[in-house]
Amino acid sequence: MDQTRDIAVIVGSLRKASLNRKVAEALQALAPASLALEIVEIGQLPLYNQDYDEDSPESYVEFRRRITTADAVLFVTPEHNRSMPAAMKNAVDIGSRPYSKSVWNGKPAGVISASPSMQGGYGANHHLRQSLVGLNLYCMPHPETYLGQAERLFDPAGEPTETALALLRNFIDAYAQWVARFPAS
Repeated sequence: MDQTRDIAVIVGSLRKASLNRKVAEALQALAPASLALEIVEIGQLPLYNQDYDEDSPESYVEFRRRITTADAVLFVTPEHNRSMPAAMKNAVDIGSRPYSKSVWNGKPAGVISASPSMQGGYGANHHLRQSLVGLNLYCMPHPETYLGQAERLFDPAGEPTETALALLRNFIDAYAQWVARFPAS
């Protein structure tokens, strides 16, 4: 792992103080030198509309360009009604279109979910994985990471606890090894 890999991080929650954004920021801080994690914002993306395939809004163009240049993608998702949030699904759809021009194709990926629930976003994590596999992203199979009661993983100042740091370090170290298996973009 002598080359730094460019990792696009997609956070499914749009709320600035979301647990999932805190998870993503903690992963940025814990990432080994072989990974450069950058959060790619998705809140500005209009709902996917096939009418835009031929003349896409600039936000679509920029989003697709950013994902294309990334070596890998890391998805950090909450759970909304036992599935991924609409913003996350919208970003996945925008990146997958126009047909046969998916920016996701062949990229290594990781999925981590965090939720106040005991299940830690299990449903969202698996629904997202199902979509990603269908788009030919290579999802890291292990460790599957579902952060239940995620609000307990951060202190009142929003800093990760020792428990959180251990869980997240385990995840990001495994992700670094996963990404290293694939050629850089």
